[in-house]
Amino acid sequence: MKLSEMRELLARHDIQLTKSLGQNFLHDAHQLQRIVASAQLTKADKVLEIGPGLGPLTELLLAQAGQVLAIEMDRRLVEILVDRFGLETKEGKPDCSTSGANETEAPSDSTHPNNLYLVHDDALAYLKQESHDWHDWKLVANLPYSVASPILVELAAGTRAPKMIVATLQLEVAQRLMAPTDDEHYGILTLLVQLDFAPHGWFKIPADCFFPAPNVDSACVCLERRATPLLNEDQRVRFHRIVKKAFSQRRKMMLKLLKQDWPKEKLETAFAALNISLQERAEKLSLEQFVALTKWLHS
Repeated sequence: MKLSEMRELLARHDIQLTKSLGQNFLHDAHQLQRIVASAQLTKADKVLEIGPGLGPLTELLLAQAGQVLAIEMDRRLVEILVDRFGLETKEGKPDCSTSGANETEAPSDSTHPNNLYLVHDDALAYLKQESHDWHDWKLVANLPYSVASPILVELAAGTRAPKMIVATLQLEVAQRLMAPTDDEHYGILTLLVQLDFAPHGWFKIPADCFFPAPNVDSACVCLERRATPLLNEDQRVRFHRIVKKAFSQRRKMMLKLLKQDWPKEKLETAFAALNISLQERAEKLSLEQFVALTKWLHS
């Protein structure tokens, strides 16, 4: 979809984009192709797209994936997507145990043979429904910047997480997701997502590739779910608690922060066993060290 086509479509439907919803639509064909290429799609893949907007990425996903589930919050855009892709309201649902949403699916035709499902809903609320299992899906999306971080934390957690995440985000959030240990961007979001996902590259996207152009830089990240979970479900709860407490005051020594919730003697024993300095700050500890500390304190 060219920028001129995007402008014309919005003008024809008298739509003024809403800044609070993070409505900055990616129109650059080269960048859209790079995003789809990063997802390594085949017809065996099921894709979750959050915030399809006017559908330029959706169109490319449909051409390569076996099934696409798109979640759009703005009713005005839902109506455009229904018209653009020739959708009709039905009761059919994709194979992810969905429930309780306003859904539309594509009719059987030569272009989109029943492989597009459109849901009108708040994506974060939709993802929190317990019935959803995304473990054999891929997320490929230009996420609304205002809710990108909570969506990723919600979606990336546990055994129901998708097998791959390819997402366009605000550059600052992308840097936090991909950050190595002792990097200025390394922190809570890094660890909560990398516990389940290994980073596999990212690239910047210039602001003028969007309409309207955002006043922040953007990037697309690619993360793959770890083949073997680093922690079990009970240990995950403890990991989240440790990480959030350890980074609650970034410049303080981690031991002083953690001893608010755990006995000092137990912490000192754990630090010694794991060869962690008692004066260390959280930003110096690797994911593997946080995992080891979690297992020690959990036991």
